[in-house]
Formats: sequence, C-alpha cells, structure tokens
Amino acid sequence: MTLFTPLLLPNGSSIPNRIAKAAMEENMADQHQAPSPQLLRLYQAWAQGGAGLLISGNVMVDGRAMTGPGGVVLEDDAQLDGFRRWAAVGRAKGAQFWLQINHPGRQMPANLGQKTWAPSAVALQLGSMSKHFATPHAMTDAVIEEVIRRFARTAQLAEQAGFTGVQIHAAHGYLLSQFLSPLTNHRADRWGGALANRARLLLEIVKAVRSVVAPGFAVAVKLNSADFQRGGFSADDAREVVQMLNGLAVDLVELSGGSYEVPAMQGEARDGRTLAREAYFVEFAQHIREVAHMPVMVTGGIRRKPVAQQVVQSGVDMVGIGTALAIDPGLPQDWREGRDSAPQLPPITWRNKALGAVANMAVVKYQLRKLSCAKAPKPGVWPLRALIVQQLGNAWRARQYRRWIAQRG
Repeated sequence: MTLFTPLLLPNGSSIPNRIAKAAMEENMADQHQAPSPQLLRLYQAWAQGGAGLLISGNVMVDGRAMTGPGGVVLEDDAQLDGFRRWAAVGRAKGAQFWLQINHPGRQMPANLGQKTWAPSAVALQLGSMSKHFATPHAMTDAVIEEVIRRFARTAQLAEQAGFTGVQIHAAHGYLLSQFLSPLTNHRADRWGGALANRARLLLEIVKAVRSVVAPGFAVAVKLNSADFQRGGFSADDAREVVQMLNGLAVDLVELSGGSYEVPAMQGEARDGRTLAREAYFVEFAQHIREVAHMPVMVTGGIRRKPVAQQVVQSGVDMVGIGTALAIDPGLPQDWREGRDSAPQLPPITWRNKALGAVANMAVVKYQLRKLSCAKAPKPGVWPLRALIVQQLGNAWRARQYRRWIAQRG
C-alpha cells in the first residue's frame, strides 16, 4: 500500500489517494457569513494540488455560536448557491470534499457578543488571555436537543450543495470535545458522568446526521486521541468512543489532540508526554486502529513523504496534512512526481506558550490569506507581524459579524 492507493470507504465511495487536506480555520466568510471568493480561490489551489480528500475549516451549525469572526455558517438554504460553488471548486479535480461541521461551546470569543453555552459552567484557563472568553452557561436539555437538530440540518444542506460528506468535529476542545472530557463536563444527568453519558451527544448527532443523508454520503468524526491534560479525556477513552461509533455507519475517524488550553495539535502537551516532532498522534492512531471498524486518519505535524508513507504502512488508513499544505498546496502532486518537498514553518519559541500558540495559528492563517489572493505563501513571515495582521483582521471581521447578527434581528 502506498500514499497513492485509493481508499474504499464503508459507504462504498472511494477517495483517490491516502492524503487529506486537514481542516484549518480560514475565517474567510463574506458579509453574509457565506463562502467568499477568497475562500473559493484557496480551495481551488488545494483542489489542483492533488490531495484525495479536502476537509473544510469550521463550518458553524449555528450563526450565534462561532469559533471566531469570519466563520462560515450553514444553518439554512439562504446562501446555498455559494456553498454549491464552493463544493464544485473543491471537487473539480476528483477529490472528495467534506464540510467540517462544528459548534464551539465555550471556545467562542467574547467580543462576538453572543451567549456562550457548554456542558457545564467551566471557564477557559488561559492565563491573561482568559478574559477573551466568557464563562459559559450550562446547556439545558432543550439547548442540547436543538444542537443535535442543527448538526443534522447542516449535514443535509451540505449534501444538497454537492459536498461528498461531513466531518463532525469532536476534538480540539470544542463543544462535543467538552462533553467528552470530565474536566469540562461536570453534569450529573444523562449527558454527564460515565463515559457512555459523556459520549451520548456525539453519538446522537452521528445518528441524527446519518438519518437525513444518503447512504453514499460520508459521515466522519474528528476525535481527540487525548486532551493531554491530567484527568481529561484519555487515549483509553478515545478507544472506547471509537468502539461506540463502530455500529453507527461512520466512514472515517480522524485523530488529533489538544484544545485551546493545551494546543497538542501544534506539538505541545501539558501532562508530561513528549510528542514526536512529526506525526504527533501516530502511536495513538495505531492503538485505536486495533478496535476501529472504519478507516482511521491521523493528523498532526506530517510534512515529509517518507513519514507519511510510514504512517500508511503502519496500518493507519490516511494522513491528514494541514500546515504543510498551507505553505505548499501542491505538495501531494510533488510527492506523486517524485519530489520530496518538506515545507515547514520556523518554530516559535516565545516564553508565553499560550501567546506562542496563537502566533503559530496566525502564521498559518497568513499563508492561507496569501493563497486566497493567488499569491505565493511566505513561511518566513515575522510571527509578530502575522499576529498583528490577524488581530486587526479579526477586529474588522468581528464588527462585520455583529452587523450580520443585528440585521437578522
């Protein structure tokens, strides 16, 4: 098996090769929180680059619950034509194109001015940066049921728009990940306590989504291999959740890790573990692959062809690549043609780890903005400059979002 061997999914569809463009949050919505021309140009670059699967950045199931300003929202059919154009661009060269659908829970910036919901009223602990996130309200049963309906509706609309699947985001400290973790889920009802209860929301959403889409439409889940916080969601928990998903017609599970508090997806951990510098989560993926009935994909730090090939040969079905494809969207085609490109960003070694993680994301988004303007990426950009550019852009997009919310009444 090689990186360019097609992957047959349980739903009967096929992914042309084993390389996925993993989700990266683009924050490139237009004034209607719909796909912008810049976003379409970005995905055109990736579609031409040769990855077999493209997974979008966060697409929000509720316009009142955003992971950040400039986020794309798909909650009704008002902007469906824009999503159709996006789907067509991403699929133009034969790749599958899935929307990553998400709800932020407590990880929603306070300056967006919306009520924040989470499983329990547990605030983010980010030191001096905690002030940027409100303490959430514990979700009622009615709010939980509405969230389930919203995930299903967004998936239904994604299929209507021409996407080939959705990925339900249950990682990186967002809402479904918050329910899974005992550090953020202190509930004493059927949604909290034992792992079976903490996983209930994810399972109900998967079932609701599968019930409204065609059998050939892919339904995937992104799951933390671990939270990398003591007392949090563990690798053994992840293995159990995958076993729970086995009977629910899930077509692929992507494994990542971490959250805003512990950005393990960038190679950082807080529980004493040392993460490998490349292919961070492969060890966890191999552990979970033993029990998974569906294909497993691993994302985190992969940028070299020999490493990617080793991951596939180890039994993991797909490799997800993010940052490297932000620098070189044509990387899969390079590898296919025998060029061993290995794009990399210079490491950020700031003393303030939380700020350094934000700067790292800003540097990645700087590359995405370049690609969206049909310009060459600039991986050597000064991190402070990228951070300032992002903060200024976020402030503008936050104002745009608040105007959109006000117009909706």
